[in-house]
Amino acid sequence: MGYIAVKGGSDAIHQAKELVEFYRVKEQTPPVSVEQIRTQMRLACDKVISEGGLYAPEYAAIALKQSEGDVFEAAFILRAFITTLQRRYYSETINTREMFIRRKISASFREIPGGQVLGPTRDYTQRILDTTKIEETLKDIRQFLDRFESTIDKEQIKEITTYGKVIDLLKREGLLKGVGNVEDTTLKDITREAIKFPAPRSARLQMMARAETGGLMALGYSSMRGFGNTHPTVGELRYGTVPVRVRDRAGRVRYIGKIELTEAEMITTMKTDKKNSVPLYSIGYGLCFGQNDTKAICMGILDRAMRSPEGGAPANDAEFVLYHTEGVEAMGFTNHLKLPHYVTFQAGLSNVRQAVERANAAPAKVKAEPVAG
Repeated sequence: MGYIAVKGGSDAIHQAKELVEFYRVKEQTPPVSVEQIRTQMRLACDKVISEGGLYAPEYAAIALKQSEGDVFEAAFILRAFITTLQRRYYSETINTREMFIRRKISASFREIPGGQVLGPTRDYTQRILDTTKIEETLKDIRQFLDRFESTIDKEQIKEITTYGKVIDLLKREGLLKGVGNVEDTTLKDITREAIKFPAPRSARLQMMARAETGGLMALGYSSMRGFGNTHPTVGELRYGTVPVRVRDRAGRVRYIGKIELTEAEMITTMKTDKKNSVPLYSIGYGLCFGQNDTKAICMGILDRAMRSPEGGAPANDAEFVLYHTEGVEAMGFTNHLKLPHYVTFQAGLSNVRQAVERANAAPAKVKAEPVAG
């Protein structure tokens, strides 16, 4: 059954959908619940809500289940779902200084406000395949949770608080260069307005927040390797929850809940010239849904790279960066190559055949001509 080919015709789409579903369930293993995906594959869900551009972890889990774990496809599904929704409010500006910290580190300073909080990360773990996960049971999970809770000294638990930012240390000493650019303070909504270049910083950050993590990483890495001039230090990387507020029709600000975010502030040195000989620091900024250190860091790298006056590197070219990291659009255009292109290809093929015929006929024609005496 698995080798049945989908043929053309009026039922082709239905047949393809049925066959995809068959491959998903043909082994008849116990169904994976949406709640399991949401909680035990949270980082995959975080990528989907970020690239899909919709903060809805449960819907992201549904999309992952539907797409058999294909993050690209799941983000595509979520992005399409957004087009069916009505926009009722714009949120107030989120203040990340209110973040309830789950992870907070700095590679620039050892001592930072509130101290280094490593939080949930695999940065300090060995990447060794854990084959015991094959036999993991709910009993094993409960035993681990009991053991983990027993290690917590409840008397040492402190009151929930917020922390100052690392960049404040640089601001107080006057070492941080401000934006000082009207273009970079213009607010655009990329979901309502077509992107135009040169694009303001707000549009660039919005597009990168929805961009594909791997695409951002490739271009950010290229800049650090020398195809550009941006090689920053992590000023501060934060992951946690922040409150979201909206303004109702009466003008009252309402709290509607919290969302998980990752924020990165990348410190780079500014190039000096004859007019400005003071080597101040500048900040590259990244912010995305969920926990995704790599994406936030690469956003910060590219934010700074695209504001660089020097050209010649892909990472410095806003149009190149933003168009080629847009995962949903890139996936759609790449996969459209699988659709029929019979007419255009046959037209090109006909031209090539005629050119070959002319080339083959040319020597015979030259040989038949009389030699001038």
